[in-house]
Amino acid sequence: MTQSLQNKVCVVTGGTQGIGWAIVQALAANGAIVYAFGFSSGSLERAEVERETLPWRDQIYLSRCDVTDRVAYEAWLDERWKENGRLDILINNAAYVQWDDVLDMSTEQALYSMRVGYDGMVTGIRKVLPWMLEVGQGHIVNVGSITSRIIVRGSSAAYTAAKAAIDAYTVTLQMELAATPINATLVRLGTVGGTDFFKQHVDPSRTPKLNKYLPALTPPKVAHDILKAIDKKQNILTLPHYLGSLSVIYQIAPGFSRWLADLGWGKHPDYGQKEW
Repeated sequence: MTQSLQNKVCVVTGGTQGIGWAIVQALAANGAIVYAFGFSSGSLERAEVERETLPWRDQIYLSRCDVTDRVAYEAWLDERWKENGRLDILINNAAYVQWDDVLDMSTEQALYSMRVGYDGMVTGIRKVLPWMLEVGQGHIVNVGSITSRIIVRGSSAAYTAAKAAIDAYTVTLQMELAATPINATLVRLGTVGGTDFFKQHVDPSRTPKLNKYLPALTPPKVAHDILKAIDKKQNILTLPHYLGSLSVIYQIAPGFSRWLADLGWGKHPDYGQKEW
């Protein structure tokens, strides 16, 4: 895609499955050196097996780390800095998904959604941003969700709140970094098929009925467009792109937007079975 990623040192949180794993592979395929971690031992083992089959396997380093353990996460980042003397790209992708109604979730589960998605992002950025400013280059990518901009029936309050926090934090961070050589990209994602998000956590019936008429994204498509956004130093990436217009309509007429989202008939598609 571009030579701009050649030998760049990258970190991807939540990088051993789904969208994160697709981003890891895309970065490595474009010449980057990628350090990625996840929390699930099972996903790490599967990624390690697949890594061995890749032509760029020697550029990918996988490990297990918990973004909610601040001491351990900061120590992990310190090791990457000492090994390379720089950290060019940080992609905050880690998320916790418990897609239930408020009364069906424990207080601990709801709070944990924020700890993984928001607190983990803040820990990583606060740690690496001074390094990026010191060397005069760097790019931060925060993976959010269109659910923070379009709130419809079936959403998870805890997940939506975590993504809304990521959204607000990133936009504010962009303003603070405007006079520096550091860039930040906010990614607002719609439905992404073929991942554990739908295979394990989210029943398709809780998604908007309108979705059945709209094509779902795939992790490689998301990864491809994120790399393009990094190359172009793009502030906000909304995928699919039409969701940008729908989010404007929602801000003007939320009631109408929720009614529109509920239009449709028949069964919802099984997004978990979508092929990459």
